[in-house]
Amino acid sequence: QETRSNEESTDESEEDESEEEPKLKYERLSNGVTEILQKDAASCMTVHEKFLALGTHYGKVYLLDVQGNITQKFDVSPVKINQISLDESGEHMGVCSEDGKVQVFGLYSAEEFHETFDCPIKIVAVHPHFVRSHFKQFVTGGKKLLLYERGWMNRWKPSVLHEGEGNIRNVKWRGHLIAWANNMGVKILDVISKQRITNVPRDDISLRPDMYPCSLCWKDNLTLIIGWGNSVKICSVKERHASEMRDLPNRYVEIVFQFDTEFYISGLAPLCDQLVILSYVKEISEKTEVECCARPRLDIVQPLPESCEEISSDALTVRGFQENECRDYHLEYSEGESLFYIISPRDVVVAKERDQDDHIDWLLEKKKYEEALMAAEISQKTIKKHKILDIGLAYINHLVEKGEYDLAARKCQKILGKNTELWEFEVYKFKEIGQLKAISRYLPRRDPVLKPLIYEMVLHEFLESDYEGFATLIKEWPGDLYNNTIIVQAVVDHLKKDPQNRTLLRTLAELYTYDQRYGRALEIYLTLRHKDVFQLIHKHNLFSSIRDKIVLLMDFDSEKAVDMLLDNEDKISIDRVVEELENRPELQHVYLHKLFKRDHHKGQRYHEKQISLYAEYDRPNLLPFLRDSTHCPLEKALEICQQRNFVEETVYLLSRMGNSRSALKMIMEELQDVDKAIEFAKEQDDGELWEDLILYSIDKPPFITGLLNNIGTHVDPILLIHRIKEGMEIPNLRDSLVKILQDYNLQILLREGCKKILVADSLSLLKKMHRTQMKGVLVDEENICESCLSPILPSDASKSFNVVVFHCRHMFHKECLPVSNTVSPVQFCNICSAKHRGPGSAILEMKK
Repeated sequence: QETRSNEESTDESEEDESEEEPKLKYERLSNGVTEILQKDAASCMTVHEKFLALGTHYGKVYLLDVQGNITQKFDVSPVKINQISLDESGEHMGVCSEDGKVQVFGLYSAEEFHETFDCPIKIVAVHPHFVRSHFKQFVTGGKKLLLYERGWMNRWKPSVLHEGEGNIRNVKWRGHLIAWANNMGVKILDVISKQRITNVPRDDISLRPDMYPCSLCWKDNLTLIIGWGNSVKICSVKERHASEMRDLPNRYVEIVFQFDTEFYISGLAPLCDQLVILSYVKEISEKTEVECCARPRLDIVQPLPESCEEISSDALTVRGFQENECRDYHLEYSEGESLFYIISPRDVVVAKERDQDDHIDWLLEKKKYEEALMAAEISQKTIKKHKILDIGLAYINHLVEKGEYDLAARKCQKILGKNTELWEFEVYKFKEIGQLKAISRYLPRRDPVLKPLIYEMVLHEFLESDYEGFATLIKEWPGDLYNNTIIVQAVVDHLKKDPQNRTLLRTLAELYTYDQRYGRALEIYLTLRHKDVFQLIHKHNLFSSIRDKIVLLMDFDSEKAVDMLLDNEDKISIDRVVEELENRPELQHVYLHKLFKRDHHKGQRYHEKQISLYAEYDRPNLLPFLRDSTHCPLEKALEICQQRNFVEETVYLLSRMGNSRSALKMIMEELQDVDKAIEFAKEQDDGELWEDLILYSIDKPPFITGLLNNIGTHVDPILLIHRIKEGMEIPNLRDSLVKILQDYNLQILLREGCKKILVADSLSLLKKMHRTQMKGVLVDEENICESCLSPILPSDASKSFNVVVFHCRHMFHKECLPVSNTVSPVQFCNICSAKHRGPGSAILEMKK
């Protein structure tokens, strides 16, 4: 839909606001056609893929190019041209006129045929392959349908194909089939066999055939489309089975689709599996209430077996449509390019299938920018009119106008790509509408990089109104995008107004980090007690800067601080750390404790100090420390533990210093824990300690019970029982005695079990040794006498020989063995015997 002027508009839909995209686009055929129709009127037109042929009411035939420019003109007759026919090659043309003239001639040759009839000739059709010599045929239609064939001496011989049913109104020739329409219906004839295949009668006989002519169109060589009145039939020509022929034609016609339209049909054309219909429309005028001619319609429909589905419908404004009748409109089409020509007396309109550029135009008109952008990206190699960037910029502007600033900014990433000029232009545009924050998240940070001023402008915008957003950008943006000094100064100026603002302080520390002023950044982080302080120290190796800040670090997070200090002992020594923590003994203890857990020897010079630290701040770990340390002065430790009355630690130290009796006495007197005393005695495994324990417990019944329950496996219980005074009441004595007996029985059973296992194992090993010693020993040529070192087997096997082979695999000639000094006849391997006897034994010297 391009214009709405009554004279210029050629694409005006009845539903201008429809959301459905049109399928066709329209343009008026101008140039030479405009000049022709200013003085004459179009009566018919034929379309070839190379050119157009236009006939007029004044008997002229014009050849036109596809833009409507006149390339050739023929004065055929002084009256109306009824029909123009071209063969498939476009080299021969047939023309008939209202005064009965028929001409068939070659456009590029001298071939010509002229004939005049006594009645108007409404139609002419040349053979589709007329250019070939054996297909020189054409048909004419008036009151008869005549077939002309060139015969002998180049003379044209006519023959009547049909007559008697009124004037022939339309003829279409395709391949070997001719379809024509007269007052009664449509016939199809096979030119080869001269047989008429079928007759399709017209449905509405009340319509005048001269006012509402039949429209015929071949979709392919076997499919004919018929439109007459408001009825459409699609017929298929099929081969008849041999068994059904008899006297019937070898082909028949089947109507595969049939439906009625809302308006009268002026023309038909195929479009893939769909159908293009040009309709003549009448409507009642709202002012005069009189029926008048309306704009013709061009519809695309999808045929169905009994109906059709409308795909699109356009009402066309053609010149003089108010005065036209149904017979004044014609629809011609070019098969190769899907071009449809609507011919009326004063206008010729071309309908084309819409391409991707047209589709994008429609989407932009409907403000469907995202779909238009997607369509352009998909078809970027085929579109000619549009550019993806232009569509994208229009989309961004549209989103901004709608107030969807975030979406517009997000689309900038995809649309603007690496074009820095467009990026900067868009940023300034967002600044003008006060939406710099919206585009800040999507600004490019690498490839491309915009001018520093752009990023600084955005940062200043956030700094004035949103500290958190400013901090986020500083964290996300690389520090080289903007002038760090300018931004630092701006933050410092804002901190003067709000010195305790943690967000600004944290951001300033990050800016100092970008600027490699790590010392200042570290001070701020420590002041804020920020979790990133340790990461900053590690990342930038700031250990020299924290030598005097160890207490601050420990106060912030002692665990992380100690781990960091210990991991970097080569950069900050143990002595330096201990010295810095001298006034904070609790922190000093945490550091030295973790150092001791890592390595018991590194901090040995501080073990004496650690005794006091453990005693003061961490008594539970004092005893493990005393046990694990080999550098701890025991006297100092004992003194401290005795001062603080740490019994368990004192007991351990006394036992470690060799004063077990004092330690046991302390357990019995201070702790009064018989179980612990017994456990201590077991650890020391000293008979005197057991004696002391028994003496101390003899007048204490609970202790006697504990001893009876526990000492059965270490000390003879009789020693304790004999010393118990007669008459002393001992709690649970019976149970204790029973337990002693049970322990004794258990020991007996264990000994017997062990004995059985030992005997069984000994017997099993003895049998194994016997089996092993009973096995044979291989003696071959490779073995030698261990005494004379000669081969053990003689070279002459027939001679008798004696060999002694020991179980240890040593072999001797019998005569090489030394004489045994013992009376026993049993012989032993001298080599193995010498090894077992050891040095200094009298061993027979063996010959080597």
